[in-house]
Amino acid sequence: MAELVFRQQLAQSGLADTVVVDSAGTGDWHVGDPADRRARAALERRGYPTDHTAKQFQPAWFAERDLVVALDRDNLQQLKKVAPTRADGAAIRLLREFDVAAEAVDVPDPYYGDAAGFDDVLDLIELSCAGLVEHLQTELRQPELHA
Repeated sequence: MAELVFRQQLAQSGLADTVVVDSAGTGDWHVGDPADRRARAALERRGYPTDHTAKQFQPAWFAERDLVVALDRDNLQQLKKVAPTRADGAAIRLLREFDVAAEAVDVPDPYYGDAAGFDDVLDLIELSCAGLVEHLQTELRQPELHA
């Protein structure tokens, strides 16, 4: 869900051609599967695309990325375990860090709950992705030339 929301928000902000986005889990149990039907329904109700195929994060990707974003502390720990120790690896952050009003650090996993849980999670993802877009706009802003 986060990848699809983030892509749309990047497009709306004009950063879609500047920022490369993809999504992968830390485990392999859903590789090749589409998004959960409840996730697709929640996304569709809000006008997001729903095309997604699960894949597993590969440690080699750290060298190809500037930022890796985890949705919860468990995934953050898994990513840190496989992250390179050299300084040129990607930064790893939690998505909720970008929501200044967040009271919790984890995006809860709605998978074992009901369909309403996916809408609740989508609310959190939208707010956090908006903060991430703002963060990137600041990071990518070119210094103005002064005459």
